[in-house]
Amino acid sequence: MFPALLQLSDEELAEVAAILNRRRGFSLAVYKDTCMKRRVAIRMRSTRSSDVAAYCDLLNRSDQELALLQKSLTIHVSQFFRNLTVFEKLRKEVIPELFVSRPDDRDEPLQFWSLGCAGGEEAYSLAIMLREYFSREIRQARLSLLGTDIDDTTLQAARTAEYDEGRFKEMPVGLRERYFRRNGELFRLIPEAREMVLFRKADICNPDEYVPSHLVFCRNTLIYFTRTEQERILNRIADILKPGGILVLGKSEALVGSSRDRFAAICRIERIYRRI
Repeated sequence: MFPALLQLSDEELAEVAAILNRRRGFSLAVYKDTCMKRRVAIRMRSTRSSDVAAYCDLLNRSDQELALLQKSLTIHVSQFFRNLTVFEKLRKEVIPELFVSRPDDRDEPLQFWSLGCAGGEEAYSLAIMLREYFSREIRQARLSLLGTDIDDTTLQAARTAEYDEGRFKEMPVGLRERYFRRNGELFRLIPEAREMVLFRKADICNPDEYVPSHLVFCRNTLIYFTRTEQERILNRIADILKPGGILVLGKSEALVGSSRDRFAAICRIERIYRRI
């Protein structure tokens, strides 16, 4: 019987990492080994590779499997209005203040950035919330919503904006009825909200691809990185946030190392921070 899930050693993970680095220019060095080992093992099982040597041979022969592996190592699945209390806090307290304190130079847009946007659910949740509760403000202020991810296929899915029933578990029913139209077994976001968000490819580990912003979502992304890289990412976010800009982390994430000195907590429970 084919094994349920193979266990990789550090040396075996290093073999896979070397192929990814050589053939795709993708480094595993900044990611947590436990997460990466499990995801490599899942790909090994799906390809029925008997051991790491067989899987490495497949990686050396198959561009398709290389691409599938890289995608599985970087993708995370989200939902609309995931952790609804976070969006309620943003709606009631944080975003109104951003509109009030927006730049004197009205040619500069308010930049909201979903970093590691996966299928676009988070960025579109923000777009829906802005249309629903801040229609007057978004008519008066220039606004830019950006979602970035490292995976091309994921970004294309985000641009298509079609989702299955499972992505709406935390979304208020009334909002789904107003902002989505059934398309077979899927639901497609209406153009008015879809066109508010720009998606593009970017690597969270590349500081040159960071975007000066007033609000940054970086939720359920840091957990895949080593503590050292988490600290680097958080400090890079602090560097590009406008004075008083907002950072939103995932519920299982926290400020680490020197980044603690760069932010003040707005709400520790919801992991919302302001750049000092």
